[in-house]
Amino acid sequence: MFPFSPHSPQARAIASLFTATLVLAAIVFVTVSGLVSYSLLRYRARGNPNEPPQIAGSKKLEMIWTVVPLMLVIALFIITVRTAAFIDAPLRPGQTPDLVITGHQWWWEARYPNGAITASEIHIPYGRRLLAQIESADVIHDFWVPQLARKMDAVPGLAGYIWLEADAIGAYQGACAEFCGAQHAWMRLVVIAETEESFSAWLKRQSEPAQAPTGVEATTGARLFQQMKCGDCHAISGTAAAGSRTGAAGPSGPDLTHVASRRYLGSGISPNTPPNLAQWITDPQSAKPGNRMSNPNLSSQEAQALLAYLETLQ
Repeated sequence: MFPFSPHSPQARAIASLFTATLVLAAIVFVTVSGLVSYSLLRYRARGNPNEPPQIAGSKKLEMIWTVVPLMLVIALFIITVRTAAFIDAPLRPGQTPDLVITGHQWWWEARYPNGAITASEIHIPYGRRLLAQIESADVIHDFWVPQLARKMDAVPGLAGYIWLEADAIGAYQGACAEFCGAQHAWMRLVVIAETEESFSAWLKRQSEPAQAPTGVEATTGARLFQQMKCGDCHAISGTAAAGSRTGAAGPSGPDLTHVASRRYLGSGISPNTPPNLAQWITDPQSAKPGNRMSNPNLSSQEAQALLAYLETLQ
């Protein structure tokens, strides 16, 4: 009877509230429909021109149709407040969130305490509850992973907090649930729940700096990345130190330190394959119209070199 398949205690509480509300609404609908149908049949015209007996000023009826709806509203209010209290994640003094999720037009960024940063692909250990801080870098967004957590508005300058938890291994789809611009429909994300060991290994890899390219083509691409000022928007960990090749530490675009290890590009608009990544490099507006990346006007050789470099960022 659930509207979706919940995979966390919080999502199950929301699904149960929905089901209870639906059941109460169905009872009211059936009761009212039955009374109307009975009245239509019981008091239908039978050729008698006289008006049927009228009931006026019945305190009993007045009490029934006043008290019954009031009791239903009170019942819904109580179970809603109990559900809200269960799924709420208030930040206690001195408590540090397990990850910070930031909405951008039109992609999601997740930062972990150990320095790991990813874009639109959030990893969590299944069976363990994480405190997620939700915020926005530009306009109002809305973080929503229906199978795992409640909706939470991402408001510029204001942090919100939710519990993020999964009771089974899997990939759970999410999206922005607040219209935020031209590519709102493709501001998606995936939450990957995995074993504690897999999560720890992934978190460690994501916190490590990018490896320096070794091949001629990839090295050429790294140099081109620097010359084209790609690092003004994108960050690549390990390249911003003095004497580095690229010095990529841009704050506005997705972090590219481990871009080749991600499942999707453009916040879910396409799988992360070499041809799709090449499309982003050569004509980003065709890959996702309206995104913030300008056309770099690369030659085919330059595009191939830059692609070779980005493919090394595992």
